[in-house]
Amino acid sequence: MLKRYLLVWVTIISSIVFVIRLSSLQLSSDSYFNSDFAVQELSIYPERGLIFDRNGELLVANQPMYDLIIVPENTSEFDTIELSRLTGIKVDDLIQKISDAVNYSSKLPYVIESQISKEKNAFLQEKIWQYEGFYLRKNSVRDYIKPYASNVIGYTGEVDENDISKDSYYEKGEMIGKQGIEKYYENELKGFKGKRYFQKDRFNRVIGVYNNSSKDVDPLKAKNITLTIDIELQEYAENLLSNKRGGVVVLEPGSGEILTLVSSPTYKSNEFIGKERSNNFKKLLTDTINKPLFDRSLQAQYSPGSPMKILNALVGLQENVIDANTSFKCDGGHYYANNAFMKCHNSFGTISDLRKGIYNSCNTYFAKTYKMIIDKYDSPSEGMDNWANHIKSFGLGNYLGYDLSIGKKGFIPESDYYNQFYGDNRWGSSTTISNAIGQGEILTTPIQMANFAAAIANRGYYLKPHFVKKINNESIVNVDKISTTIDKENFEIVIDGMVDVVDKGTARIAKINGIDVAGKTGTVENFILIEDKKRQLTDHSTFIAFAPANDPKIVVSVFIENGYWGSRWAAPIASLIIEKYLTNDIKRKWLENRMLNGSLLSEYEKPYLSKSFSINE
Repeated sequence: MLKRYLLVWVTIISSIVFVIRLSSLQLSSDSYFNSDFAVQELSIYPERGLIFDRNGELLVANQPMYDLIIVPENTSEFDTIELSRLTGIKVDDLIQKISDAVNYSSKLPYVIESQISKEKNAFLQEKIWQYEGFYLRKNSVRDYIKPYASNVIGYTGEVDENDISKDSYYEKGEMIGKQGIEKYYENELKGFKGKRYFQKDRFNRVIGVYNNSSKDVDPLKAKNITLTIDIELQEYAENLLSNKRGGVVVLEPGSGEILTLVSSPTYKSNEFIGKERSNNFKKLLTDTINKPLFDRSLQAQYSPGSPMKILNALVGLQENVIDANTSFKCDGGHYYANNAFMKCHNSFGTISDLRKGIYNSCNTYFAKTYKMIIDKYDSPSEGMDNWANHIKSFGLGNYLGYDLSIGKKGFIPESDYYNQFYGDNRWGSSTTISNAIGQGEILTTPIQMANFAAAIANRGYYLKPHFVKKINNESIVNVDKISTTIDKENFEIVIDGMVDVVDKGTARIAKINGIDVAGKTGTVENFILIEDKKRQLTDHSTFIAFAPANDPKIVVSVFIENGYWGSRWAAPIASLIIEKYLTNDIKRKWLENRMLNGSLLSEYEKPYLSKSFSINE
């Protein structure tokens, strides 16, 4: 009796479970919804966020473009030659792309051609319906309205396999930030794509929207970004660096906001849009002489030259080895280890105190100051590490944390470096004396030079340099002050000396009527090794400055490769930028014309200068 009803009950219970499971799958389960057999999923892309300069001027917008898409499993037989004529894609290329699409996935959309213009789209729309499995998808590409600040803004490009493997959000043919702000703020600028779902019949044909579009997801609008860049000042600075190699960094010391960042030569972001983008990128990448994709302001590592004397003066004051009245005699240079001689342009018998040593850029003064800093301690290792700690407190020898994804940290030597090279404490202040004048092992980037000038302008602190002022309408407030190891009272005498540099010293060409400019020139010796022989090339020209000296509103760092000496190119360019920013006018038209029209191209064509040997990458 029990066995007789057991089979009945097993049958009834199994049927109930089957019916419940089937209802669940069809009516409520996402597994049915996600079935590739019944539903086709299409992505809806939001337009990328707009980019503005600090004054609200639109720099980057979007322009409509279209992608030709194939879903291989939806296709039927077609004439590839006819489709080739229709699309303008070569037959062999078309066949290869279709093959790539099949290998990628027979079920997923694949981009056959991207960035189709709206005119060509209008033409294709009339014909493409004849080819099952092909359709046109609206998209957009960037419109870089201003041909400036490309090294800051960067560019976008199609995702590659590496991008997709890192983030499954992205699909083949989708655009992503590849460089600059476009890359660093990708999450804010891309928004979030939506989804549209379409029902297919048993022949795999789309027959309408799925479930009355109840499962559709609207795209999330991207965020707009306002940069700290002043595009008018950026344009002016880029023009000043025309036909020159180098970098310019301009920032606001009280906020750390970067007003201008120039690398010359550079590229234009619009070169990465349209059919020629791949060819343009290849051409830029293979230009190993001018290196337009190499941002000299963030990535080039140079010896700092004489601006390093300013830091050594501050360290000397902090360590109490000198004061404002400390004087040294200069006999045209400084003798050090094994009767080696560091030449100085001061005449024999010149006596300088600190202020005069700064504005005359006396090598002897700062060599002796540096020696006392190192020799103050029981061992050179202790003295060197103490000195390096002071120097690093100005942001040198490390990444500054700005919001771009490229850069170099430079190099500030410590005792470990010299101990490894010479042996433990088998060296001393004389061995490393070139650090006194910024010609030793020290390496800095132009943005680091601007940053330590900002720390001096602020009398002992800096704020992290950054490029974004607002995201949507939310301001980015930078309030974290990073203090140096130098007491505030030690800055005034040094700043007075820097004002004298412009008023009566090595940078008189940078003087601006009615504005006190504090600055320091640098003539950076430039050597390379060729066949194990040290050869000297044309010196670099560098200058750091801030103004007004007593209430700084702007800091400028300029580095011109092979520019001879500091006051020849770097100081005039910096002073013109300061004048332009503070007065919105240029009175010294003669100087402006000389800098705008001046060229160093003939210098770069000299033997050994046709390659950038001097840049530490």
